[in-house]
Amino acid sequence: MRLRHILLILSLLTILSASTGGYLYYSALREAAFKEAARQAETRVELLKKNLSAALSVNIRPVEAMAGIDTLLEVLVRPGAESLNEANATLDLFKRALDVDVCYVMNHTGTTVASSNREAPDSFVGKNFAFRPYFRQAFHSAPATYLALGTTSGKRGAYYSFPIFEKGEDLPIGLAVIKASIAQIENEMGLSENEMVLVTDPQGVIFITNRGEWLYRSIHPLQPEEKARILKSRQFGYGPWNWIRIDFSGDRYAVDREGLRYQMHRRAIPNYPGWSIIYLKSLQEISRSVSGPLIRITGPIVVALCILVGIAVFLLYGKASGEINKRRAVEQALRESDERYRSLYHNTPAMLHSIDQDGRLVSVSDYWTEAMGYDRQEVIGRMLTNFFTDASRRYATETVFPEFFRAGFCKEVPYQFVRKNGQIIDVLLSAIGVRDENGHIVRSLAVSIDVTERKRAEEALKKAKEELSRYSKTLERQVRERTREISSILRYTPDMVYIKDLQGRYRLINTRYEELLGMRNEDVRGKTDFDLFPREVAEAFQRNDQRVVRGNCSLQAEERFPHSGGERILLSVKFPFYEETGETVGVGGISTDITALKKAQNQLRRLSGSIIVNQEKERAAIARELHDELGQVLTALRMDAVWLAERLKNSDPAASERALTICFLIDKNIEDIRGMAIRLRPGVLDDLGLVDALEWFTTDFEKRTGIACVFEQENEAPDLDETVATTTYRITQEALTNVARHADAANAVVTIRSEQGRLLLTVTDDGRGFSLSDLPESEGLGVAGMRERAALIGGRLRVDSSPGKGTRVELTVPLYPGVRS
Repeated sequence: MRLRHILLILSLLTILSASTGGYLYYSALREAAFKEAARQAETRVELLKKNLSAALSVNIRPVEAMAGIDTLLEVLVRPGAESLNEANATLDLFKRALDVDVCYVMNHTGTTVASSNREAPDSFVGKNFAFRPYFRQAFHSAPATYLALGTTSGKRGAYYSFPIFEKGEDLPIGLAVIKASIAQIENEMGLSENEMVLVTDPQGVIFITNRGEWLYRSIHPLQPEEKARILKSRQFGYGPWNWIRIDFSGDRYAVDREGLRYQMHRRAIPNYPGWSIIYLKSLQEISRSVSGPLIRITGPIVVALCILVGIAVFLLYGKASGEINKRRAVEQALRESDERYRSLYHNTPAMLHSIDQDGRLVSVSDYWTEAMGYDRQEVIGRMLTNFFTDASRRYATETVFPEFFRAGFCKEVPYQFVRKNGQIIDVLLSAIGVRDENGHIVRSLAVSIDVTERKRAEEALKKAKEELSRYSKTLERQVRERTREISSILRYTPDMVYIKDLQGRYRLINTRYEELLGMRNEDVRGKTDFDLFPREVAEAFQRNDQRVVRGNCSLQAEERFPHSGGERILLSVKFPFYEETGETVGVGGISTDITALKKAQNQLRRLSGSIIVNQEKERAAIARELHDELGQVLTALRMDAVWLAERLKNSDPAASERALTICFLIDKNIEDIRGMAIRLRPGVLDDLGLVDALEWFTTDFEKRTGIACVFEQENEAPDLDETVATTTYRITQEALTNVARHADAANAVVTIRSEQGRLLLTVTDDGRGFSLSDLPESEGLGVAGMRERAALIGGRLRVDSSPGKGTRVELTVPLYPGVRS
C-alpha cells in the first residue's frame, strides 16, 4: 500500500507541475500575442494612414492643372454653346483619365455651369454649391479639399477645388472641382473583413469604414448643438448620426455595450485637421488565436505526459519493459531532434552551408540557395570558392582556410559572393569545425550574414558625416558672421534696442540704450521698468508690452522717455519673441528718438494753423469786398441800364433792346459774384451755424453739378466753436469738390451726427473709387489738406475707397477736452 501511495503522490505532483507550467506558458504566450497584435496593428494603421493620405492627395495636382485650361476659362468669360461644348469635352477627358465620379466648373456665385455628369439624372448643372467650404475657401484664391456626402447624388466623395483666374487678374471668376469616389478610396486602402477600421471627422462622425452598419454614425453621443451644426453644414446628410455604442474614451482600449474590449489605435490624417483613422482589434479574438493553437499543441504533450507517468509507474513494476519503452522514447526524441535541426537549418533566415576537407559544399540551406539564385543540385559538390569574387577567393585559399582547419573556427570573415545573375553581395562568414573521434576536422558548419545593405548604409553614413562636417563648419562660419553683424548693429545703431521676458525683466539692451540710461547692460539685466523709471512711465511701457503679448502681434506706439537733458519722445516698434514651439517667451523693441521730429511737426502744425486762419480771414475780406463794393457798382450800372432802356424805348428800339441785354448780363454777374462770395465765406455759416451751412451747400452743389446730393442730420448737433465749424465745412467742401471732379458719381450723401462726445461727419458717393496707393501726387494733395485741417482741430480723417466701389470720407472731431478722436 505504501508503494501505491508514493506512486499516486508522484503522479499527482507530476500532473500539478505540468498544469502549472502549462498555465504559466499560456499566460506568457497570451501576453506575447497581445504585444505582437499591438505591433501589427500599429504597422497596419500606419499603412492605412499612408494609403488614405495618398489616395486623398492624388487629385490635388490634376485639379490645379484642370483649372489652368483655357476652355474652362472661356466658358466663364464668354458663355455660349460653343464654349460650353469645349468645356464639357475637357471635363469628360479629365473624368475618364482620372477615373473619378464628376469633374465640373462653378462660376463666381457657386452655380455649376458645366459638368461631366450633365446627362445623368443627378446632374450638377444649374445646382448652386456656394454653401460648401471648398467653394468659399477656393474662391479666396486658396485650393481646397473637402470630404462630404453629395447633396445631389447622395454619394460620398472627396472634393478638390482650385480657383480659375482671368489673365492678369488677382480675383478668381470661378473654380474647377473634381469629385472622387470614397468607395474607390476604400478599395485602394485594402480593408479586409477581419479588421475594424473607422475614419472620423472632427465631430466624431464615421465617414469611411469597412463596417457598413457604422457608416454616418458617431463614435460618441452627439449633443443637440453638435447635431444642429452638422445638419446645417449638410456634410453628412440629414442624420440622425446615432452613437455606435462603443466607448472610445480610453487611450489604448475601447469597450462596447456588451463589455467586449478592443485594442484601439488612432492616427491623425495629414492635411485634414481633426480627421482621424481608428483601428480596432478584439481582445477576445487575440485570446482565441492563442488558446486554439495552444490546445492543439499542448494536448498531445499532456497526453504524452500522462502516458509517460503511466510508463514510469509501470517501470516500477517491470524494469525490463521500462527499459524498452525508455529506449523507444530516446530514439523518438533523437528523430524529433534531427527533424528540428533540419527545420532550423533550412528555415533560418541566414545563409548556412557546410564544406568538407577539400572545400567542397556538402550541404546548403534553403535560404542560401534562395539568396544566391541557384538550385541545390547545382551547388552540392562544387568548390565554395567558385562562388567568390577573385579577391575573396585568394583571401580564402591563402589565409582563411589554412587558419580555419588549424584552429577549428573563424568569426565574421568578410567575403564577397557572386550570385547566379552576376550580382555581388557582401557577407560576414562565421564557422565552426566538426571533428571526428581523432580530433580531425571533417566538415564545417558556417553562417553567412548578408551585409550588402549595411555596407551601403555605412558608406552612405560616412558620406553623410563628411557632408555634415562640412555643413557644420559652414554653419559655424555663418553663425559667427551673423553674430558679428548683429553685434555691430546693436552697438552702432542710433536706435534703442532691448529684449524683455514675460515678467517685464530686461534680458538685453544695446549700446545706445546704455548711453541714454547711464547704466551698463549687466546692471540692467533682470530689472523691470519700475526699477529704472518713474511709475507713470513704467506703467505706460508695461501697458504697451502687455498689448503685444495679449495680441501676439507687433505694435507701434509713441512713448516718453525721461532723460537728464530733457524728456525724449520715442517711436517704439514692439514685437513678440517666440520659442521653437511657437510659445511667446518675451517682448523685443526698437525705439527711435523722434523728439526733434515731433518739435518740427508741432511747429509746422502751428504754422499751418496760422496760415489757414489767415486764409479764412482773407476769404471773408474778399467776400465782403465782392459783395459790398463790386456788388454796389454793378447794382448802380443795372439801374442806369434800366433807365437808358426806358429812355430809348420809343426813339431807338434797337438801342433800348441792347440796354436790356446789358441789364441781363449785369444781373448774371451780380448772381455769379454773390455765389463766389458765398463760396469764399458763406454768411449762413456765421449767421446760422454749421448744419444750415452744410444743408445750403449740398443743395447748391446738386444745382451746380447735377449730382444728386442728400444731407442727413441724425441727431441734434451741439454748439460748435468757429474753428471746428469752419474746418468741418471746408472738409465737406473739398470732399464734394473731389466727387464732382473725379468720382463720376450719380449720388452723394453727407451725414452729420454727435456720438459719445465726438462729432462725426461722413461724405459718401457711388462713383468709380480709386486705390489710395495709386493716387497721383497732385490729387493726393487734396486728401493731405483735409487730413491737415482735421489734425489742427484734434480730429482724425479716414478715407476708404477701392476701384468700382465708391469712396467714403469720415471725419471724427472730439467736442470736449479729454475725448479721443
